[in-house]
Amino acid sequence: VCCLEMTTKRKLIGRLVPCRCFRGEEEIVSVLDYSHCGLQQVPKEVFNFERTLEELYLDANQIEELPKVIRAHGNGAAAGAETGKSDSPKEMVLAEIPVVLVNLRELDISKNGIQDFPENIKCCKCLTIIEASVNPVSKLPDGFTQLLNLTQLYLNDAFLEFLPANFGRLVKLRILELRENHLKTLPKSMHKLTQLERLDLGNNEFSELPEVLEQIQNLKELWMDNNSLQVLPGSIGKLKQLVYLDVSKNRIETVDLDISGCEGLEDLLLSSNMLQQLPDSIGLLKRLTTLKVDDNQLTILPNAIG
Repeated sequence: VCCLEMTTKRKLIGRLVPCRCFRGEEEIVSVLDYSHCGLQQVPKEVFNFERTLEELYLDANQIEELPKVIRAHGNGAAAGAETGKSDSPKEMVLAEIPVVLVNLRELDISKNGIQDFPENIKCCKCLTIIEASVNPVSKLPDGFTQLLNLTQLYLNDAFLEFLPANFGRLVKLRILELRENHLKTLPKSMHKLTQLERLDLGNNEFSELPEVLEQIQNLKELWMDNNSLQVLPGSIGKLKQLVYLDVSKNRIETVDLDISGCEGLEDLLLSSNMLQQLPDSIGLLKRLTTLKVDDNQLTILPNAIG
């Protein structure tokens, strides 16, 4: 039996079951934690709870693929037409039957070797949180954008070069973390993410601020550090709700006067750029409590700061 630990951020909403669970027929399980178990594949036992499971933690294992087919035993995890040959009266293979964890709300598969999401991830309609960071994921399937209840997506430290064109369908997203990927652009459809509050695009390959960002009016936190930005454009001033902005470790030479439009800004991080001056309008940021401009080429500060 694996040793199980729940982190403080995880809210236990049902019974936590160890990797080899002993259960009665009527037992209802809503949380399974297989973290740090050295697994190479998703345990078959998971699908015994497909109707009640709400949280599934598979982080820090050696899983390289999420299941596309499942094996049912007797009255097993899924129902459907038999497409394979029975090995015995109580066992049959259900080929290409989608894994439908109908009540799954939270999925943590971080720190594995997963390269692709199966297309049938779209069947998990109740998913609200996906933590898939530190996996060699190179793209998201089209079916991913059918997860219309998704509110939090963490895909840091992966191999993403682009997002699906219709990514904006995920209109309930509040937190989107895509740090340490290979992104250069964002899809135009992202203007539909009107509930997005936190966006982390740090450590990517952006050479300019994506135009679509100015349309995400409720954005409060934006990380674009460790990219290749040369200008902080005036369009940033359209983000009236922005509280935290990190554009450190870029190649920024110019900050536009219209940054004063970020009237709610409290933290502005401009460290390690190529600035020779700051605009006087920076003094209009009345709520600013932290301004970091170390490791630049400044010779003078604007009088407006005082």
